[in-house]
Amino acid sequence: MIDLDYLAFLENILTENRKAKFLKVLENRTKHFTIVVEDIFQMHNASAVMRSCEVFGIQELNVIEQRYGKSIDKEIAMGAQKWVDINKFDTVANCVETLKNKGYQIIATTPHENDCLMEDFDISKPSALFFGTERDGLSEEILQKADGFLKIPMVGFTESLNISVSAAIIIQNLTNRLRESNIKWHLSEQEILEKRYAWAKSSIKDIKRIEERYFCEIKTKANS
Repeated sequence: MIDLDYLAFLENILTENRKAKFLKVLENRTKHFTIVVEDIFQMHNASAVMRSCEVFGIQELNVIEQRYGKSIDKEIAMGAQKWVDINKFDTVANCVETLKNKGYQIIATTPHENDCLMEDFDISKPSALFFGTERDGLSEEILQKADGFLKIPMVGFTESLNISVSAAIIIQNLTNRLRESNIKWHLSEQEILEKRYAWAKSSIKDIKRIEERYFCEIKTKANS
């Protein structure tokens, strides 16, 4: 549970504009959709996907690092790593099981002919959207575990797009449709409090010293 007194103390350090910005952004954040990238060979693509998540309001990015153990490219992410929650998994099975237990259907994004077109995709169900490697696409394991398949309509000779481009197109389309719908897609009150708390802490310099001072004062008052 969030200590509301401590949250108020932290937010009192922030400017009014900063606090208002947090609330405005959180109004448009969602966990109705979550994004998964599998073994992305070129890490700047994973970073660009994270940036798209942040820009279009997806709160969580899941990264499967079964073969490549690289870190997010902060230059490409351009600060998005401060505002998007990153969940890391070392196997496909662990990731899929975790997301299914959270109530998500597993949707594999592929360019195959018989897949569901983006504009026909049912946005009412919480969905985990999986994106594969630049070279090989999604693994057979994910394709076998998928509850459904999704593709971007294309009319040219090229059969696929770069993963960061594909993710941006799909995320922008689905989140726009979601906000225009009557679906309950917003974060819960508790989730909003948790993000206000985390973002306030990440925005304050020398947070450890400030925390120590605050809790020291609380302890002193309690003992007096």
